[in-house]
Parts: sequence; structure tokens; C-alpha cells
Amino acid sequence: MMLNLENYEVQAREAVKLFWGNRNAAIRQQEASGKLDVGARGAVTAGKNMDGFLALAESLIRNNGMPNAQVCVQRSVLTLPGFFRPTKLWDMLVINEGRLIAALEFKSQVGPSFGNNFNNRTEESIGTAHDLWTAYREGALGKDAPRPFLGLVMLVEDCPASSSSVRDQQPHFPVFPEFKGASYSQRYDLLCRRLVQERLYSSAAFLLSSKDAEADGNFRCLSELTDLKRFVTEFAGHIAAQSSL
Repeated sequence: MMLNLENYEVQAREAVKLFWGNRNAAIRQQEASGKLDVGARGAVTAGKNMDGFLALAESLIRNNGMPNAQVCVQRSVLTLPGFFRPTKLWDMLVINEGRLIAALEFKSQVGPSFGNNFNNRTEESIGTAHDLWTAYREGALGKDAPRPFLGLVMLVEDCPASSSSVRDQQPHFPVFPEFKGASYSQRYDLLCRRLVQERLYSSAAFLLSSKDAEADGNFRCLSELTDLKRFVTEFAGHIAAQSSL
């Protein structure tokens, strides 16, 4: 079956424009009401910022062999059992004929503070995947269930705070060389690459985009392994393969 990538570049640019448009609109609305949240929380708490990427994922599902799959995006139907905790809430689940086909996470970070948020995102992504795969091993997704696709799409603001070199405290032992002086955008890209290399995620895309991309939807990727084209190709391929089972 030939894969249908659904003109993903156009959809991705529209998703980026929606991301920045929603954030900026939420901030403007709160400014007008005089109830602006602390820092950038006005944009974060508005939600729906990554909906364009969920729409892209759904179009890949519908057009690569699973037109009738259950694509879950509502909070009430997004939990999966865990091993170290009872349940985990995902951003999108794909269910077909009672089988979990895919579980996807769509995350973002906008400046100015990247340090603590980077650590939180790192711990969250590692823990989420390890918990799911352990639950899968123990039969929580059904006896002899096929291995699902775990996907992560991360969008980070392209700005001086994310592209500047970062120093680390190393009082006892040195950090790995690739982290020395690496910016937060480089660290996010390295995180996504290693999540895939260690088989914690089936595929992970890392996108950088500046605030002015609300007009044109421009974004860039830093490495071949975390390129968006690779992500959509592998996701579409998984959908097509599972549809034939």
C-alpha cells in the first residue's frame, strides 16, 4: 500500500500558525479583561494550541487504511492503564477493533524560562513511556496485543533563550560531552533522538518555530531522526501495516 502523507508540510505550517494564533489571541483576550495570568500562563491555560497537529495525525490515520478507527481526543477517553500508577492521560489514542494502535503526545514550550520546564518535560516523557511499556509487557493492553506506536511531537519557541549556550553545574562528575554548552533547543533535540534510539518512543519530531510564524507557519527541525517528515512517514507506515492485520 502506498503511503498517503496528506500534504503534511502544508498541514504542519497551518498547525504552527494555529499554535501561535491561539496563544497570541488568548493573551490579547486576557490583557483586554485585565486578568492576565502570571508570565505566559495566559496562553498556556487557554489550551488547544496543538490542535493543528492532532488534525494532521488524524488525517494520516483516515487516509492510510483506518477510516473507521476510533480517534480519541476528548479527555474522558484518553486514559491508558499504567504499571507504576493506575492510569496515564494521553493527548491522542487510536483504537481499532479493540486494539490500541497508537498513543500520541503533543507538547510545546515557549520562553522565557526553559530550564525547569526542560527537566520536567524530560522526566515526563521518559516516565510516561517506561510506564506504558511495562504495563504492555504485563498484559494491560490485552493478551498478545501488537506493539502500539508511541509518538511525541514537540514544538519549542525559536528564540535567543532557547538557542543560547547553557552552562551546567558539575561539582562531582562531568556531564556527557554532547551536553556541554548545548542550548535548550539542542538538548530537546537530543532528548527526542535518544527517546527513539532507546525504543521508548516509536518516533519523535522536534520543531523550532518563532513567534512571528503566526503569519507564515514556518518551522525547522534540527536532525534527521527528529524531522517531521520522518515522524509522519513512520506513523503512516504503522497505520497502514496495522490496518492489514
